[in-house]
Amino acid sequence: MESISRRGFMQMAGTAAGLAPAEKGGPKYNVLFLASDDLNCSLSCYGNRIIRTPNLDRLAARGTVFEKSYCQFPLCSPSRTSLMTGQRPDTTQVFDLKKHFRHVIPEAVTLPQMFMRQGYYAARVGKIYHYGVPGDIGTSGLDDPASWHAFVNPRGRDKAEEGKLTNHTPRRGLGSSLSFLAAEGSDEEQTDGIGATETIRLLEKNKDWPFFIACGFYRPHCPYVAPKKYFDQVPLDRIDIPAFPANLPELVPPAALASTQPWPWFGVTREQFREALRAYYAAILFMDAQVGRLLDALERLKLADKTVVVFWGDNGYHMGELGLSMKQSNFENSARVPLIISSPKQKQPGKVCPRTVELLDIYPTLADICGLTPPPDLAGRSLRPLLDNPRASWDKPAFTQVWRNGFAGHSVRTEQWRYTEWDEGRKGEQLYDYKTDPGELHNLAADPRHAGMREELKKLVRANWAHPYNPGS
Repeated sequence: MESISRRGFMQMAGTAAGLAPAEKGGPKYNVLFLASDDLNCSLSCYGNRIIRTPNLDRLAARGTVFEKSYCQFPLCSPSRTSLMTGQRPDTTQVFDLKKHFRHVIPEAVTLPQMFMRQGYYAARVGKIYHYGVPGDIGTSGLDDPASWHAFVNPRGRDKAEEGKLTNHTPRRGLGSSLSFLAAEGSDEEQTDGIGATETIRLLEKNKDWPFFIACGFYRPHCPYVAPKKYFDQVPLDRIDIPAFPANLPELVPPAALASTQPWPWFGVTREQFREALRAYYAAILFMDAQVGRLLDALERLKLADKTVVVFWGDNGYHMGELGLSMKQSNFENSARVPLIISSPKQKQPGKVCPRTVELLDIYPTLADICGLTPPPDLAGRSLRPLLDNPRASWDKPAFTQVWRNGFAGHSVRTEQWRYTEWDEGRKGEQLYDYKTDPGELHNLAADPRHAGMREELKKLVRANWAHPYNPGS
């Protein structure tokens, strides 16, 4: 069911050797670091009305919801590597699901390593670095052993029961399929239920030491698996698919829609796609329930008032917008991710921050909150001022990139605008004004009335990617 290093097992048993109890080492804040795989902003604290996610709502009430948070690459490994190293993908050179960042930047100090070097116990449960889902469930995948004192790789009945899946895209691998299962049994039998249980054990064993404990949930990543009771909470008649113009491929560069082929919806029927969306929502509800178990444990162990809780998604996820499904586009629903931070120090809990932030900003933020010294070359900026005042002045845009066959798509997002260029503009450009066009239906890149804004954002793109890396070189 699980894979644990021998050293890690001893530390989980309470022998966190070399660490001083928190009360003797000064007022250090703990960190509970929660990740969800392929989760978009379909949460009630982000305004979703199809489902209610009460436990993430609880966390939001204690912290700050970052309304405009963006990943740096809408694909699991590049995104997670960027967050965990504090470096942009062009520095890590991780653009796929195979390369490990240590082959490029072997001396990088990762986020948990920073905590370890300054007296914290660090442990991981589940998916924090990249794991193929469902293929790598129960293994360490592309983990970074130097980042942890201990690790747990949960494996539940969802992995064992893959033969029971309904799969509307049988020609695609399970890791990118529209497949699902309303499972029998309890939450605790599923991989993420086991992960929550093991994380609670880690909290119990290490409550007297400063800790950085990470729990990476595999859901709602496909296959969309959750106990049947969560499917029952999402009536199919409430699921709809966003409308889009039939001639959309004529209105945008070909690369913009290349993440979903055949277009739209990977070629499934409207009814099949609605069934998959319902299952995706059910998997979100299941994941939210596991978050609730961890928040309950923090309260029970009297850790809530001295623990920073961070919840993040590694990339966004299309649910039919513009005919797209899943990730790897530079449109909003692929680049935008949920980010909630709850800190004992923040002055205005329960607020929504409208500023444009990046997952890269998590690393310096945690260093700032916990009073630690980060590496000097981090690409992000501390969000602590926005925890104290969610509407504080903030001039930092968000940058997201994807790769197509031999060329890049680079995108910049400000609070009102997004500009994207493909192959440095040679294969097309896109410009969207979210004040008037939140659905990204009107590409303004060729509109002379917006030429000034297009040039201003193009300069931001060029400044950020001054030396683009070509993975084929």
